[in-house]
Amino acid sequence: MALESDERVNTDNPQTDKPLAAIILAAGQGTRMQSDLPKVVHAVAGRSMVSWVVDAVRQAGASRIILIVGHGADLVRAIFEGQDDIVFATQHEQLGTGHATACAEPELRDFEGDVVVLAGDGPLIRAKTIQTMRRVHSETGAAATLATSVIEDPTGYGRIIRGTDGRFEAIVEHKNASDEQKAIREIYPSYACFDTKLLFEMLSTLKPDKVTNEYYVTDIPSMLTSNGHRVELVEAVPPEDVLSINTLQQLADVDAILTQRLESAGVEAGS
Repeated sequence: MALESDERVNTDNPQTDKPLAAIILAAGQGTRMQSDLPKVVHAVAGRSMVSWVVDAVRQAGASRIILIVGHGADLVRAIFEGQDDIVFATQHEQLGTGHATACAEPELRDFEGDVVVLAGDGPLIRAKTIQTMRRVHSETGAAATLATSVIEDPTGYGRIIRGTDGRFEAIVEHKNASDEQKAIREIYPSYACFDTKLLFEMLSTLKPDKVTNEYYVTDIPSMLTSNGHRVELVEAVPPEDVLSINTLQQLADVDAILTQRLESAGVEAGS
């Protein structure tokens, strides 16, 4: 579901008054990749998958980029050696996306602005998606803005739950969803923009999942609404951009999609 007509915003000019930072989650090992390399180091269209994510947040205006590293951290750092807008924060234990995001707090403690949080294994992310999300975030004064997508087969993805008024209520993971919720095709592809201070305030009180004992950043938007803050949704992610990479087959699929996109734009893969 897109924004209602009286809530539509102009996305032609992505600039806002606030500075933008980015937190890219890149600490995972990727056990299904059949490799000892960190997952985000694997090549897609001639470059590491995390490099495409960094390009997107830069093009969207991020002036400070924090890469959360863990397994094979030195290999990830080597990709961005000498790039002054990138700093690294280490997740020493794999305790979930909320824990990973919280690892960036020391680097953003004095940052006055907004922050986008996204995964390093989603190289299909486009700068214009981030720009659209950020514009909605700025013009509505939201504490958090989530980019969503409507896809034919939402199996495995977190579902966006809306209230009767069409506004955000929750993100429900597939494994926790009821049959009715599993029928929802609007999903959360892990692109979010937050007010930086509110994000870390909520993370400081985040509770672990009762089943996995991990901390999930997907719980933060519901926490914000429970505390009286505004959370916005914008259907800004084309269905073909949703696929992230967890297996070698998905790596091949994304490589083909991204290579075709580059060829259509007249850009050589790997450049």
